[in-house]
Amino acid sequence: MFRSSFAAACVACWSTCGASALFAFETAAEVAAAASAAPPGVVSTVPTEMDETAELANELADTIQPASAADSSDVAAAAAADAGQPAAGTGGETVGPPAPAPVQAPAKPKAPPKKKPPVFPSPKTLPPTGPYKVLFFDNDFSYKKDPNHEHVFGEEAKLMPFTLFDVDMVLSTGGEIRHRYLDQANRLQPGGPDRTDYNQWRWRHYLDLKAGDNFRFYVEGINADTFGEDLPAQQIDENRWDLQNAFVDVMLFDTGTGTQTLRYGRQELLFGRQRLVSPLDWANTRRNFEGFRYLVKEQDWKMDLFCVNPVNSATGFGNPRWQDDHFDHANRNVFFSGAYFTYTALDNANLDLYYMWLDDNKPVAGRADGSRHTTGARYSWLVPVDDDKRVWDFDVEAAYQFGNDNAQAVQAGFATAIAGHTWKNAPWTPRLSGLFYYGSGDVRPGDGTTNTFSVLFPLGHAYWGLSDNLSGQNLYDYCTQVDVKPTKKTAITAAHHFFELASNGDVVYNVAGVPIGTPGNGRSVGNAFDLYGYYAFNPNFDVQAGYSWFWYGSFIERTTPRNDASQFYVQTSFRY
Repeated sequence: MFRSSFAAACVACWSTCGASALFAFETAAEVAAAASAAPPGVVSTVPTEMDETAELANELADTIQPASAADSSDVAAAAAADAGQPAAGTGGETVGPPAPAPVQAPAKPKAPPKKKPPVFPSPKTLPPTGPYKVLFFDNDFSYKKDPNHEHVFGEEAKLMPFTLFDVDMVLSTGGEIRHRYLDQANRLQPGGPDRTDYNQWRWRHYLDLKAGDNFRFYVEGINADTFGEDLPAQQIDENRWDLQNAFVDVMLFDTGTGTQTLRYGRQELLFGRQRLVSPLDWANTRRNFEGFRYLVKEQDWKMDLFCVNPVNSATGFGNPRWQDDHFDHANRNVFFSGAYFTYTALDNANLDLYYMWLDDNKPVAGRADGSRHTTGARYSWLVPVDDDKRVWDFDVEAAYQFGNDNAQAVQAGFATAIAGHTWKNAPWTPRLSGLFYYGSGDVRPGDGTTNTFSVLFPLGHAYWGLSDNLSGQNLYDYCTQVDVKPTKKTAITAAHHFFELASNGDVVYNVAGVPIGTPGNGRSVGNAFDLYGYYAFNPNFDVQAGYSWFWYGSFIERTTPRNDASQFYVQTSFRY
């Protein structure tokens, strides 16, 4: 009844206002007629009250518009509907209240602009490769959206859109061809000491298919071959015509500020600064694993949960017989799992926290394996000075390792620190840095506890000498390094290492983690000097070269005597 009465009152009010307006319009018309009837040159003598009435009429005309027939019909229909009576002109049908407006779903929150992460020196001085990343499945060709972008050879085969079964698809394909010539002598490797020179070829090619916003299929093949070597081939040298990566991604959640993705299949791993987990790109055949990963990526942090088995022999757990004519398959006796968390919201700093568990059901005597839990942290930060003309860079990392290995308890760990200073505006942009590394060794053999640290799956080539003689187990490393960039396309690095054993009760471990020598023969391992650099023609093609000298100390001279070691290499890489 209230709604019906209110509608009727509105109709009455509208009628009254309309009548008043009509009267005002009629009065204004009379005033206009009187003014026009006056002879030319004669001022009208219409009373002032009439002028005021005309002004009032004009104001009413601006504010009150006559109701159309449709408007009146709508009002009457609404009043009749409220009264439950049929409206006129509706055929006797009762008109109900108007339908409520549809409720729109709340829009997803927009992600805030992503903070540009700080740029830290890489583990090894490498040429810039533009959109091509260490892991090819992380390649980023999104720059193509800019119509004024700088062309990169091969980009035509990236991010190619098409539609299949009414699903929007995006296909990318590309790869790399790499050749390396090496000449080495007296390294700590099986079959030595001896001198040999040889060649290595590696070809990788990938297909990356994204179906809609939630599905991705990635596959990458590899053919790695070594020829002309006089010494036995190492586990990282050959892997002919095999499957390096093959996985599927399913994006489960899009939070508006990030994504959560489940990945399953064969894949490479890379965490942090690659001290513990790296695909080992220096090797002719790269490490890979097989299993599950859960990837969480947000604006200021990301987390990687994984549970995998090592696959090829470059992991140290594959059978070298598989690298020639056999298809690689995962080693189900070894499980590698854990979580790696990275926080990037800090100004000019990154924080990594991690836990990793390597469980080998068939441990080998003398090798640091068994069931080992590794928990650690890494913090890296930059300190710009002098209006950013110079910058300090710092990186510290440490981890504790526990578990059991061949019926012994494990109590081990490692710690490292890097401090560097770069003169950004000086000629050649020089950087001077120092490094300290400690990897624990067994203190008292046979006491039921092993203190030898397992370095897991590291990029040892970047940390413990270019000649790849040593692993970071039972080791002290004191290093000074100088980096210069004579041009935008070139860089040169010179580094000197002093190595000694962390414990006199343990031995030296070569780059593959194989123990060498016997305890109690001194602690001096030796000195190494590395000199290397690159020339990058463009993001697709570069040339690298390096020379490494290793002067052995008393421990090697007493246990495995040999002449000092050296290694020279020239490497060309073409990415497409």
